[in-house]
Amino acid sequence: MAGLGTTEILIILAVVLLLFGSAKLPQLARSLGRSARILKTETKGLYEDDTPQPPPAPPTHLPPGPREQAALLRQEAARLERGAQRTRDI
Repeated sequence: MAGLGTTEILIILAVVLLLFGSAKLPQLARSLGRSARILKTETKGLYEDDTPQPPPAPPTHLPPGPREQAALLRQEAARLERGAQRTRDI
């Protein structure tokens, strides 16, 4: 740990306790944890941006062209005409 022994760590903790007080230490630790969490999610987002995205898949169902639309409309018109003919016969 960068050449720090147990006594040096205890001295650093004592100085931090004297500077911030015992009431501020939980708030300081909480805000430090939030900052670390935010930094972690942001760096994860940056790594995800670097991964190549696969090209979008071509649509499996293409919309009908004008000829197909006309054929569908003719079929629908014939079906409606047969339905109308049946109601007239009744």
